[in-house]
Amino acid sequence: MSPEGRANMTTPINSGVRAGLRVLVTAGAAGIGRAIAEAFLAHKARVYVCDISTEALESCRSEQPGITAVEADVADEAAIDRLFDDIEMRFGGLDVLVNNAGIAGPTGEVEKIDPRDWRRTIDVNLNSHFYCTRRAVPMLKQSPDGAIVNIASVAGRLGYAYRLPYAATKWAIVGMTESLAKELGPSGIRVNAILPGIVAGPRIERVIADRAKAVGVSYAEMERQYLEKVSLRRMVSAGDVAQMALFLCSAAGRNISGQPISVCGNVETL
Repeated sequence: MSPEGRANMTTPINSGVRAGLRVLVTAGAAGIGRAIAEAFLAHKARVYVCDISTEALESCRSEQPGITAVEADVADEAAIDRLFDDIEMRFGGLDVLVNNAGIAGPTGEVEKIDPRDWRRTIDVNLNSHFYCTRRAVPMLKQSPDGAIVNIASVAGRLGYAYRLPYAATKWAIVGMTESLAKELGPSGIRVNAILPGIVAGPRIERVIADRAKAVGVSYAEMERQYLEKVSLRRMVSAGDVAQMALFLCSAAGRNISGQPISVCGNVETL
């Protein structure tokens, strides 16, 4: 073994997130995105978020003035070009891209799904990842800490009845992640996907309500059925997902790439 190899085995690694890391979190003014943005900010990163919710952006700016919060629809390619031009101007580059933007999409039988809802789900959940990644990669190639974290879902490894558009995009994100890891690895860029399970909050409450209506049961019964499929019998928090994002972008995660990692309490089926 070479001296360098022996050093890599024995030299202690600072496992934290580097201070000053330049981070973009899409849909980062609320929910999982906000939790991720705040987690990086707490580790002295320079954090930039975009969102389409004026209310969420105002709240983020008021409560976390250290975060740069800008309105942008990530499904709009031109808006993404403007966004990255602004990041280049403000930060001079980028170290971490967190593709978090996503919508729940329609709940219902496939023959009843409106093609407009299908297209919107694809635009927000999948196309946005592509638009952001293609603009971020030239910046990430100039960084010693280049990393992409794609937020997928356990629906990206399990079939999900009545949630076809959503599940289709999440499977695609996992495929995108593994493909990009192979393509960008020689440039030193790590690419991973986080697959959250049932994340406590307003979104899952709406999903459970819609699913209950679709199959004709009460909300309480549908929630019980959801949790019965989780080995730990509980939901996860946005903070749990944020901690995994931090880990993947830290020195401790420096050799993790191409991985779809579930943070879900082991969801057994959907």
